[in-house]
Amino acid sequence: MDLFDHAMEEDLKKKAPLAARLRPRTLDEFVGQEEIVGKGKLLYRAIMADRLFSSLIFWGPPGTGKTTLAMVIANHTKSHFTSLSAVMAGKADLRQVIAKADELRKMYQKRTILFVDEVHRWNKAQQDGLLPYVENGVITLIGATTENPYFEVNRALVSRSRIFQMKSLTDENIHALIQLALKDKERGYGEMKINLAEDALAHLIRVAGGDGRNALNALELAVESTFPNKKGVIEITLDVAQDSIQRRAVLYDKDGDAHYDTISAFIKSIRGSDPDAALYWLAKMLYAGEDPRFILRRLIISAGEDIGLADPMGLVVVNAAAQAYEFIGLPEGVYPIVEAVLYLATAPKSNSAGAYFKAYDVIEKSGRTGVPIHLKDASRDGKVLGHGKGYKYPHAHPDHFMPQQYLPDSLLGTYFYKPSSQGYEPEIQDRLSLWREAQRKALGIKSTEEIPELTEKEIQSIKTRHKKG
Repeated sequence: MDLFDHAMEEDLKKKAPLAARLRPRTLDEFVGQEEIVGKGKLLYRAIMADRLFSSLIFWGPPGTGKTTLAMVIANHTKSHFTSLSAVMAGKADLRQVIAKADELRKMYQKRTILFVDEVHRWNKAQQDGLLPYVENGVITLIGATTENPYFEVNRALVSRSRIFQMKSLTDENIHALIQLALKDKERGYGEMKINLAEDALAHLIRVAGGDGRNALNALELAVESTFPNKKGVIEITLDVAQDSIQRRAVLYDKDGDAHYDTISAFIKSIRGSDPDAALYWLAKMLYAGEDPRFILRRLIISAGEDIGLADPMGLVVVNAAAQAYEFIGLPEGVYPIVEAVLYLATAPKSNSAGAYFKAYDVIEKSGRTGVPIHLKDASRDGKVLGHGKGYKYPHAHPDHFMPQQYLPDSLLGTYFYKPSSQGYEPEIQDRLSLWREAQRKALGIKSTEEIPELTEKEIQSIKTRHKKG
């Protein structure tokens, strides 16, 4: 590095964003994650002793210190430390790092620690390319990811790494970061006269959402955009703070864990008949910019899966809400969505529509079965093959019902559907019992079999096979 490069680097450090300037250089400066790097904890001891022999994956929301902790490790270790961004780097960059690491190990017996930011963004081939060198110890990997590594990172890499889950910073952690920024004379605003009002401080902490970077960025904007008063003091009032961070940064990535976790909480709240929780998760999704059509599709599924025939109007209400939304759009279109959510959450519940999966399971196990001849289409082969012969048209009989065979011979007397005791279904049960009894007598069915209810795990397994089929 020549004199001009050094001067440029120093200038960039001074002009870097506040959050970058305040990155901790040692573990003692690190704020938060006490359960992981608190004094005496395993990772703390390993970093201080420079004995990181196994690879690490830091998993957590943005602004919780994943990259910062990697940089602290870089400052503590005597190993060669290098970093790549999975967003920018490809296999060629990785090959260069591996070649350098191999050379350092052979010539100087020096280990290489490779930090890969957003490691989940590397595809399987890229992650596989790293695996042999992690396995033989040429490289010690430190990966950072906002996504669940058990789903998004190569299983072989995960099995060779220690996973540390980093949590959103507490209000106390955010408070400590802001105070550090105001007092630090070298990297923060310690040389300036700043008066941060208590209510402004509380607002910054509250809306930072546990994201340290978010809080420091807001403080920086507030300070840099406010002129000093006549006494040379920069007054950060509540109004200034609100202008600097008007909107809470809700953790919600449409392709990530937070997306699936939130919609899961939403549907489970409806299933659990908690309208207040359902409204909360709905608001979170819409606030974060989720497509209302996605929410409505899930509500339609819930109407069939969780409410079913206990209240058949549930499906009608949700479909009407979906149609109304297409006419109106946001923001007013939220009203029919809310109405549908409240209707489903407060409706009687039944999962009896899951009887379909019982039938699907039987078909998988028994294979193809023939259609009884009287149920076959008579319009094509009725005259030659006798298809449709013997079929009795129910509407031509009293009560529009005529007991006759509808299932294949091998399944006569098999019952998949069991009405629940909720809402409208007891009325269905009364009718169905009469029909089934009449059918047993007419067909001479001696024994019946009621297919037992499937467990949630069994239903999920069938759904998976259903999709593949």
